[in-house]
Amino acid sequence: MAHYIHQLDTDLTPQYIIHLREEFNDALISLQLPEHPSYLYEPLSYVFSGKGKRLRPILLCITGRAMGASVDDLKFAGIAVELLHNFTLVHDDIMDQDDFRHGKHTIHKKWDESTAILAGDGIYVLSLSLVSKVKNHPLRVIKTFNEAALMVCEGQAYDKQYENDKNISIDDYFIMIEKKTGYLIGLCTELGGILGNQNDETIEDLKTFGMILGTAFQIQDDMLEIMANEKSMGKSLGSDLTKGKQTILSILARQKDAKEWEKLNSNIKEIDNSIKEQKEYLESNGIIAEVKSMIQSYINQANQILIKIPEPCKSQLTQFTKLILNRDH
Repeated sequence: MAHYIHQLDTDLTPQYIIHLREEFNDALISLQLPEHPSYLYEPLSYVFSGKGKRLRPILLCITGRAMGASVDDLKFAGIAVELLHNFTLVHDDIMDQDDFRHGKHTIHKKWDESTAILAGDGIYVLSLSLVSKVKNHPLRVIKTFNEAALMVCEGQAYDKQYENDKNISIDDYFIMIEKKTGYLIGLCTELGGILGNQNDETIEDLKTFGMILGTAFQIQDDMLEIMANEKSMGKSLGSDLTKGKQTILSILARQKDAKEWEKLNSNIKEIDNSIKEQKEYLESNGIIAEVKSMIQSYINQANQILIKIPEPCKSQLTQFTKLILNRDH
């Protein structure tokens, strides 16, 4: 896997990102897991064979390598962060009763909920085992990793707590997504700085940049949950609607005309028709345009933080931001 990490001084072309993604996919598949008990390790192997975006370990590697971090440390930390992310997805899929993830049946759908809970626990323990293998600033890395993991759990708690609560404000929403998504993306850039021996000010700037980028990414993800298609997204669409999730779209739609929005959602069980009608409503009422403007505002904030980041890291993070936010899934 070290081959492409060593080349991080090159331009971050889409093809280069694909190569890094493939290397992390291979690294996950190659994790040495026991054969027994199969009740635990078969679902884990199933998860690791999925084809995710691997944006988090890629971001960590890009940041750390540009700062001079060792390839081995980036490998261990990168896989650990991806496992932490997968742990949250396995449990999130149970909580939301989603049927598909990365184009495959979710664990609780393929097996059952008890299996999925245990698999998620196992994935989290493996993430801790891997992050503990870093050689540079190991105690700080582990502490930072655990703090971010708890923030992600808090974000997920807010996500469930806010379901069907029509009094949730924009501010509430941003607190939720900052914890649920922002902290994990921020962890990637923060660890890159720590492993690259940066000073505390630069590490904090990297964390702030990552959290802002993560917030923009989650807003975009909420929009794509309605505007994309299930095949390109590789997961169930419309579950936010059926579960009463509080997304940027639903909050803005309620603010614009609560009665009309409720009327539109009164027949929510017909999910395909509901998504189509919501797309039309959100576009015709300018809500999609407002959300896109909001995403751009966060990108601008992230770019302001990058001014303080030394080269070549600044240029590479600028390129990475453009690549991941110019997506349709």
